[in-house]
Amino acid sequence: MNAKLEEIDGWYVATLDGELDTAAAVGVEEVLKPLYTSDGKDVIIDCTSLEYIASSGLRILISILKGAKNAGSRVVMRGVNDDIKNVFKLTGFINIFEFE
Repeated sequence: MNAKLEEIDGWYVATLDGELDTAAAVGVEEVLKPLYTSDGKDVIIDCTSLEYIASSGLRILISILKGAKNAGSRVVMRGVNDDIKNVFKLTGFINIFEFE
């Protein structure tokens, strides 16, 4: 699992590549922890290369969303494949995240 965080054109862009399982979640959380307090910048989570997400990965995304909303920012999920989107549907998270 690879996770990368960049600032591009005033947005935070987090790129997730591989399988965000329980074992990978600790490292991913460390990379994405700055997004827990997004300081007013909107956030894009690029899931184009994300193949799998476990509940621990969903917890990280919820923490990012909570921090962003508290700062008045948006979180946009980009490039989510059908399998990952089904996980969001099954958990009810499909209604709280913005997808493009």
